[in-house]
Amino acid sequence: MELLFEIDKKDYDPNGEVFSRPSARGIIMKDGKIAVIYSRKNKFYKIPGGGVEPGEDNLSALIREVKEEVGLTVRPETIKEFGYVHRIQRGKHEPVFIQDNFYYLCDVENSQELPQYSDAEKQEKFVPVFVDLEEAIKVNEEYVKVNTLDSMIERELRVLKMIQGKQIC
Repeated sequence: MELLFEIDKKDYDPNGEVFSRPSARGIIMKDGKIAVIYSRKNKFYKIPGGGVEPGEDNLSALIREVKEEVGLTVRPETIKEFGYVHRIQRGKHEPVFIQDNFYYLCDVENSQELPQYSDAEKQEKFVPVFVDLEEAIKVNEEYVKVNTLDSMIERELRVLKMIQGKQIC
């Protein structure tokens, strides 16, 4: 898979213990809108997806995470690689956190179920939505102006702009 870009915060001890957790994320476009998760608490959008569990492959994680976070069922035959982002920084609980975020284009079934959010996601007051790409970019641009240390939303903003640049509908 193609490396889209790297985020290296250089805020970690290069000799520190490393914790690595890859993630899989689904780019789902429908009628010119993108499926995202909106944080009503902190006012940002993120592309659905999350960590790959031990023993799980990226595509299984993608399918599971999309179902959990936006309640949509990925059609496996439609999955295509978009690219990945390599992120390295000091972790919340570990000296060095490395995450490769694998992004996939995919289509979903028309039906939608209720998402299954973790307690942390519930605290963010997440809600799944389809939104105009331009709106997601605008909202995340405003968020990163104020929250300059949030590399997750910085990453999502850059990926959203890449999706826009490739005119994926």
